[in-house]
Amino acid sequence: MKTQELFNVLEQNKDKSLIFEYVPGLLVGANYHITEVKHITVDSVDCGAQTDAWKETIVQLWESPKELDKTEYMTVYKAIAILKKVGSIKPYDLDSEVKFEYSNANFHTAQLFVNDFEIQGSNLIVKLAIEKTDCKAKELCGVPEKVVEIAEKITEKAEACCSPSSGCC
Repeated sequence: MKTQELFNVLEQNKDKSLIFEYVPGLLVGANYHITEVKHITVDSVDCGAQTDAWKETIVQLWESPKELDKTEYMTVYKAIAILKKVGSIKPYDLDSEVKFEYSNANFHTAQLFVNDFEIQGSNLIVKLAIEKTDCKAKELCGVPEKVVEIAEKITEKAEACCSPSSGCC
């Protein structure tokens, strides 16, 4: 999701509570705060010596240990106010991809992309997902398609076994 698209969704749902689902069925705690917004420029070279560049907006979410008993989520209205304040100090590139940086005691720090969003009653639920690493230069590096298919199948099986809801790890 682009930064402008996120802002549009937020503007259309100002009266709702803002909830983040960091993996299917698991929510960021109601004690979260928006602690930082990063305006990132990525300038990269892949394994095939191809260059690329893009921009990202990264919003950091942090759960306050002093507010573990909190049950009311931040309102979309408050999140908009925070994000507008940031934009008045450091303007956004509205075409940049938006990601959310998050971790907790049971989930490693990750930059998660917006996979979808859903309205449930008075809640706006932003569904986040992990972006898998990939070789961007498969043809140049000679990575056969069969190896890629096998690697994808292994990853799918590992995710099914090791998801937080599987009970195996």
